[in-house]
Amino acid sequence: MKYIFAFLIASAFFIIITYTGCKDQITASDVDKVVIPDSNVSYSKYIQPVFNIKCASTGCHEDATRAGNISLTTCANTKEDLTVVVPGEPDNSRLVWAIEGIGNYPMPPVGYPTMTQNQIKGVKTWIKEGAECN
Repeated sequence: MKYIFAFLIASAFFIIITYTGCKDQITASDVDKVVIPDSNVSYSKYIQPVFNIKCASTGCHEDATRAGNISLTTCANTKEDLTVVVPGEPDNSRLVWAIEGIGNYPMPPVGYPTMTQNQIKGVKTWIKEGAECN
């Protein structure tokens, strides 16, 4: 009887964990729901999650692949090539050209998750405010 009770408790625990689970992974839907403010854009709070989901987790701009020789996994990596992000100058930053679809390499390629207009505006604001790693 003792073993049956322990089995029932363990089974109930397993069912609860399986169906409710731990939500420790952020999704594109989660990131898309975040409204990036018009000023004081924090890289770690607003920009990095977008880059992680929309650019790095796709297998393109992470450290191993570095598509176009660009990794967007950290702030330092993002600013490594001085033409990708020009602090204070979003209109001169290749990253902005790419996410706005301007030039030879619009990003993302067809079939990959696109940034929302709020995310594009947020990236531009972050760059305009100096592209701080905050």
